[in-house]
Amino acid sequence: MLKRDSGVTVVAEISANHAKDFKKAVSLIKKAKACGVDAVKFQTYTPDTITIDVRNKYFKVKHPVWGGQTLYDLYKKAYTPWSWFKRLKQVCDDLGIAFFSTAFDKTSVDFLETLNVAVHKISSFELVDLPLIRYAAKTKKPLIISTGMGTLSEIKEAVSTARKAGAKDIILLKCVSNYPAKPENMNLKTIPYMKEVFDCPVGLSDHTLANEVSVASVAWGACLVEKHFTLSRTDKTPDAFFSLEPDELKQLVCSIRVVEKAMGKVHFGGSADEKKSRAFRRSLFAVRDIRKGEIFSEENIRSIRPSNGLAPKYLKDLIGKKAKKSMKKGTPLRWSHI
Repeated sequence: MLKRDSGVTVVAEISANHAKDFKKAVSLIKKAKACGVDAVKFQTYTPDTITIDVRNKYFKVKHPVWGGQTLYDLYKKAYTPWSWFKRLKQVCDDLGIAFFSTAFDKTSVDFLETLNVAVHKISSFELVDLPLIRYAAKTKKPLIISTGMGTLSEIKEAVSTARKAGAKDIILLKCVSNYPAKPENMNLKTIPYMKEVFDCPVGLSDHTLANEVSVASVAWGACLVEKHFTLSRTDKTPDAFFSLEPDELKQLVCSIRVVEKAMGKVHFGGSADEKKSRAFRRSLFAVRDIRKGEIFSEENIRSIRPSNGLAPKYLKDLIGKKAKKSMKKGTPLRWSHI
């Protein structure tokens, strides 16, 4: 499976950001590798496998960026030529970075199987295409399923279908299918809930414009984070406007790795690095010169830093007792002083 031996798998979604330029697709893979991601993902469809060339109202796109064209026109601009895939996978293999792709119909599953991909991906929009999920699951390959727009019952139906068809390893991705997505709509608290309900790892497909949501998802238990990736948001590609640029992707990977370390385990008692800091804890000291036989009071002994004296909790036991010996201001208190 794509999941790292330890930690979060970070995936760069290249999608349509290659602009139908093979060399640019290769550059995106190499740059993603340099940014530290674990995998790159493409999408496997053609305009004819994902929709039909009809121009009635049902096929017109309504979107601030993509609007004014039909679905067929949009996907004709965005799809990755299938003749590239074998070479793109070889580039990834040579670089030591995982390659996989979203399958949108049976023919794309069959095609990706010829490349011996390690895992199949189902997009949020195909969550309700149970025949496709069943077909992909029958390959016995691990399955990543995005859940954007999905109701709890729809996700349950998809997972049940996949498992009945033979999928043993499933990763669900929390997702908001809006481009770009708003952070306030992400509802990351759903991640641990999904892990419990579906008894499988859960990650995040993040279409927000910044990194904070992806980084925060790690703290909520995300095992995989997927972000769209472009060389420049000024590129005139369908997905560039909500994709990360190289410096941002590199920062995302670095931030996720820091959060992974910070998550740690349930632990009390201080870390090894904190041992020296224990010296600056509070303890009981003489804060005035004290004569032998003098009564201890809140005027001559106090809880102050550092930690060389008795613990502050014993202050009430010392108040009213007599000093057994004289001591100078700044002397840490011991039981032998009573």
